[in-house]
Amino acid sequence: MSRQYTHAVALFFLALLGGCASKPYVVLVASPDGSTGAIEVRTAKGITRVDRRDHAVNLDGSSATSFQVAEPKLDKDFSAARAAQPALPKSYLLYFKTGGTSLTEKSQAEIPEVLQTVRERGPSAVSVIGHTDTVGSKAYNEKLGLSRARDIARQLQENGLQALELVVTSHGEDNLLLKTPDNTPEPTNRRVEVTVR
Repeated sequence: MSRQYTHAVALFFLALLGGCASKPYVVLVASPDGSTGAIEVRTAKGITRVDRRDHAVNLDGSSATSFQVAEPKLDKDFSAARAAQPALPKSYLLYFKTGGTSLTEKSQAEIPEVLQTVRERGPSAVSVIGHTDTVGSKAYNEKLGLSRARDIARQLQENGLQALELVVTSHGEDNLLLKTPDNTPEPTNRRVEVTVR
């Protein structure tokens, strides 16, 4: 029997339960942010659209009607698939005092949390991207963003960062969190984004 799957916006699991009593089915589950999209499944009975969380359709062509799957059954059928999923990237925004590379006290206190995330995940790729507000020239802000990113990378390395890859870049005054006119001091734009993958 031919089975075709169209583009799915949300995460879904496919249960192929060979010798088990359950029939093989596909189920739509929520993305990590809680949202769901939709999937369409084509079987011998036609196309079934599934657009509700924890709803599924059998793949054996016995029915084209979707049904809800209880959490205990999802846990039983997909425990191995869920355990095999890689951890999603985690990002931290570290904010700076104006005009230099000094972190705010609150952001300085987050450095150990970044390191703990890397330790818990094991070998990781880490990116460190520096940003500025729009005070000063574009060229100056590019350099300042890079100085901030390098400073954070240095702090992480001095405190035991073990990374498979460490990428340090600057966006300067591009990619503002809060859009502002030129020469506007804005604390939320003076930041470094650290992403652990």
